[in-house]
Amino acid sequence: MTFARPDPLSALGIPSGTPSWASSARAETLEDTAFFSGAVLSQLHLVLEREEGPLALLRDRLALRAAAACVALSGHPERVAQLRDAIHLLRPGDLPGPAGETCLEWRRAVERPLSVKALARALPGAAPGQIATWLDAGRGAPVTRAAMVLKAVLSEAPRATTPALVLADAALAQALGWPHLVPLLAAGLKRADLRKQGDDLRLACHRALIGSGSEAVRLSADLTRRAAHLTAVTPKLRAKGAGEAVEMFLTRDAVAPAALPLPDRAARRLCDRLVALGAVRELTGRDTFRLYGV
Repeated sequence: MTFARPDPLSALGIPSGTPSWASSARAETLEDTAFFSGAVLSQLHLVLEREEGPLALLRDRLALRAAAACVALSGHPERVAQLRDAIHLLRPGDLPGPAGETCLEWRRAVERPLSVKALARALPGAAPGQIATWLDAGRGAPVTRAAMVLKAVLSEAPRATTPALVLADAALAQALGWPHLVPLLAAGLKRADLRKQGDDLRLACHRALIGSGSEAVRLSADLTRRAAHLTAVTPKLRAKGAGEAVEMFLTRDAVAPAALPLPDRAARRLCDRLVALGAVRELTGRDTFRLYGV
């Protein structure tokens, strides 16, 4: 007789995935889809309540995915790899370009606890008063509120796709009592969905959350395991500043050696050491201008 190996995340009360009946559901009606998206959001809520998980890292990686989705919706060719380069390889005085700015907006949106002030900092093209007005347009259940905010922004500013999706996720987080915005909707909505209204838009949002929420739970489980391994190998690192460097890896999707609090050569050696220990990965596949992440 064989026994399944216990999941250490489950032992800690951290979900390692959403129920298969929820994440693989193909509901057609609004009521059924709302039920399945609620199940997924419930699992994600458990993830976000656990302080043991690398939540800042999870949000930053989800922000990158949301940015890539927004860039694709706008018709620009940049994808995840190009967006990483656009923000992590910037030199002083360089401009990130439209796609890079989209990525920076998402990253700023998830960095700080959710508030109108924080959202205004993330979206410099929107005034705080306007942001507050748009958020107040949401009423009812969490996903309904998010859909109403999304429509309110796009009705006034049809080309403001990124602010609309950021604020829709903000409305969802507020309704669910999450202290930080968690990027979910952008990765699951299609361009045609943004033109929908009423029940059709709510149905599209519920469907988007089933997929993106399930992926967020799976990603959290993976990052939690990887972060635990990185923390475990930290005592083996002798470089001065290694502890601060590890903290950067635990909160950022990607890190360039030049950004680490070490001299250039020492930073590259530390990154190579962490890769050899299986604690971080080199993300670009290049020999130069490399980026590393958990």
